[in-house]
Amino acid sequence: MGTEQLRVDSRTEKDRIVISLDGELDMASAPLLQAALENADAAATSVLVLDLRELRFMDSTGLRIILWARERLHSRGQEFALTTGSSQVQRLLSVSGVGEHLRVIATPDELLV
Repeated sequence: MGTEQLRVDSRTEKDRIVISLDGELDMASAPLLQAALENADAAATSVLVLDLRELRFMDSTGLRIILWARERLHSRGQEFALTTGSSQVQRLLSVSGVGEHLRVIATPDELLV
């Protein structure tokens, strides 16, 4: 089930919330990420960073949630960024064209200007 496939950790820093993913993001595990995004107190910060560095696999369900999060934060006037994931994750973002519409940073602590 999804709980064995994906670990979602969230931490709040002074100017951002970082949600880190470890494992596989697919239809079975997507509700874990969606819940973390909905529960994140994004109103208290100006930036939400999705840390994909430990994400080994993602399917189209993961893409949908990432785009939903981007739109949700954008409508609130907040920034959304993500770090690079595995080669499979990066390939999916590139082939789908989604990567062109996202802010990608090297580390969750990178300064966003």
